[in-house]
Amino acid sequence: MSEIRKQQIHDLLKIGIETGDAKVVTVVDETRYVQHNPKTKEGDIGLAELFAKLALTHPHVQIIRIFSDGDYVFAHNEYDFSSVKICFEVFRFEGDKTVEHWDNLQAKQPPNQSGRTMVDGKTKVKDLEKTEDNRAFINRFVNEVLIERQPFELSNFFDTAHYAEHSPHFSDDLTQLHAALSMLNEHNAPVIHYQTHHKTLAEGNFVLTLCEGHRGGSHVAFYDMFRLEDGLIVEHWDTIEEIPPKSEWQNHNGKF
Repeated sequence: MSEIRKQQIHDLLKIGIETGDAKVVTVVDETRYVQHNPKTKEGDIGLAELFAKLALTHPHVQIIRIFSDGDYVFAHNEYDFSSVKICFEVFRFEGDKTVEHWDNLQAKQPPNQSGRTMVDGKTKVKDLEKTEDNRAFINRFVNEVLIERQPFELSNFFDTAHYAEHSPHFSDDLTQLHAALSMLNEHNAPVIHYQTHHKTLAEGNFVLTLCEGHRGGSHVAFYDMFRLEDGLIVEHWDTIEEIPPKSEWQNHNGKF
């Protein structure tokens, strides 16, 4: 079932966006579909309209990584529309239909100081038997280090000798992340402030977290993907997207 669902989401995103073919959108149950992208109309018709418009721009979709976790399928993609964006997509299934969707997009940035892009790196899942251990480990990291703001604990969670950072804002050197998490603005508030941990999805040694907070004074969604080896974080990707004011939402379901 999980491989079938992965293929359905692959086709929805790849064929649907590149060609505007409405048939692949039938995997969406329009009677129950809950859309959490605040810029997209709710339901199957909203997606069909969106894909038809996107197809006119001759887009290219590259699905870099795709995973499943129970009734969820989540993917890490690069979209070349009129501009290039990196995106995490999350879909929830009931039976053979997807009934709920979340995403987080960020404009593609140049390689970071370590020469890594926002999408390169490992793609293959392993250690399926460690999925729940890895999920619990990342939950602890998010809550203790990011939300409770204890950057001095970073070394307890990372394999610093083999760490690969893909965020455009940081390098493999964790002292940069430590400094950023410790930084306060002129109002004595954190510059990077993870406040709410909404969801964690995992398959094997890959774990994705969906969080909400503030960065540089803006209300944002933080999507962070981690790869683990031997119980420690060895690789990280992310997207950060500003959440628009409620007056601009195209649906009423909220970002999360």
